[in-house]
Amino acid sequence: MTEKPNLDRRSFLKKSALAGGASAGGVLAAPAVLAQAPIVMKMQTSWGASNIWDEFAKDYAHRVEEMSGGRLKIDVLPAGAVVAAFQVLDAVNDGVIDAAHSVPVYWYGKNKAASLFGTGPVFGGSATTMLSWFYEGGGAELYRELTQDIMGLDVIGYMGFPMFAQPFGWFKGEVNTVADLDGFKYRTVGLAADLLTKLGMSVAQLPGGEIVPAMERGVIDAFEFNNPSSDKDFGAQDVAKNYYLSSYHQASESFEFLFSRTFVEDLDPDLQAILKYGVEAASTANTAKAMRRYSDDLQWLQDEAGVTVHRTSTEILDAQIQAWDELIPTLEEDPFMKKTLDSQREWVEKVGFYELMNAPDYALAYEHYFPGKLKL
Repeated sequence: MTEKPNLDRRSFLKKSALAGGASAGGVLAAPAVLAQAPIVMKMQTSWGASNIWDEFAKDYAHRVEEMSGGRLKIDVLPAGAVVAAFQVLDAVNDGVIDAAHSVPVYWYGKNKAASLFGTGPVFGGSATTMLSWFYEGGGAELYRELTQDIMGLDVIGYMGFPMFAQPFGWFKGEVNTVADLDGFKYRTVGLAADLLTKLGMSVAQLPGGEIVPAMERGVIDAFEFNNPSSDKDFGAQDVAKNYYLSSYHQASESFEFLFSRTFVEDLDPDLQAILKYGVEAASTANTAKAMRRYSDDLQWLQDEAGVTVHRTSTEILDAQIQAWDELIPTLEEDPFMKKTLDSQREWVEKVGFYELMNAPDYALAYEHYFPGKLKL
């Protein structure tokens, strides 16, 4: 890892604010609460300003500012404000920005193991199962080992907001069998690209903001991003009318809250704790907002935009699992990836038994009270 000077941009700004307050105090006995200017953290997201996920990042910033009593403020910037969507990891490491709101799969090109922290094989655990693995099953230490020990990065990261399984995506016509997928030029990211290549697709990895223009130019002819709200906001419904929900290609992802270790360790302990545990607070708030907005926007896509919503066929879902089975042995040739996959399998086998055995059939109850709505 490249050594940083003792006084980098962030330390300089923080210490200058403190010195300015102290100097002013020597001239005029101002109240202590006014003596220290707020510390402003620059956080760039990997999302456009109109994406609901930009709101999610601002929900986090609001909680941090309020919990810190205004001592710490986060300036949330959209993708492209400082660096491109896929470049936020480098920007945090290099001190260009102080923090990022993104997903690990966006730096998959630097190390494939990044994809295991959200866009890896699904052994039967949901995103909530895998977020729990991060905090209680050893995932956080493996993430630290990857970013700090293996890659030598000056970063700290936490996961938050267990995303609902990502839809298989948007197609111009119906796709019901594996044979129907052959030859599609399809957008996804991370190991999902390797997975869907095995199903006969040609895959391009693009940031969300580039998807619809690529579709319009014919660079791709099918795609997924993440959820009904984000998809609606960038105009997916204008370039395709068949929306397939349910897939194993990205079924257990969470946001990555990425911080400069230098910046964080220069803060007072209580502010460090607020940054860390604010992720948990935002995770709950993001989940509640997502449930409301995703549901409203899915209904709008059906009722107002003329989109036909499908559930991905069992044949395609089964083929995805089999494709993961083919892919996993090649991933496990890397010792770190094998160690991570072993940890995930052990966790899912243990907690999934309770989780799945204990869960009632919610679809049965939903169908009872709202008959005919589900497309099962």
